[in-house]
Amino acid sequence: MVFINDITLSFRNLNISNLFDIASLDNVINDFANKINNAWEKLSKIINIMRHSKSWWNENCNRDLVNYRLLKNLEDWKTFQRMVKNTKSDFFNLKIQEIANKRCGPWCYGNH
Repeated sequence: MVFINDITLSFRNLNISNLFDIASLDNVINDFANKINNAWEKLSKIINIMRHSKSWWNENCNRDLVNYRLLKNLEDWKTFQRMVKNTKSDFFNLKIQEIANKRCGPWCYGNH
């Protein structure tokens, strides 16, 4: 929300009193683009994926979290929680299956 407020304020404060030709329009547009970029840089953060990051997190989790944050609706929160639970479950079940298949040795089905 802060980003949108900064952009709106920058837009309101654009000096358009001297728009007489294409060059002056380009200057105003470039100035506005720089203000958008500065607002973005000020509020964005770099996310580093590390050893302790949530490797199960996916785009569906992102989508549902954004949906919840937009309106703070209880149903959106429940949807997000269900998505996280199902995503974690699917991810860890797959990991357990991979480990079980890797360690069962030559007597496992499909390794003949």
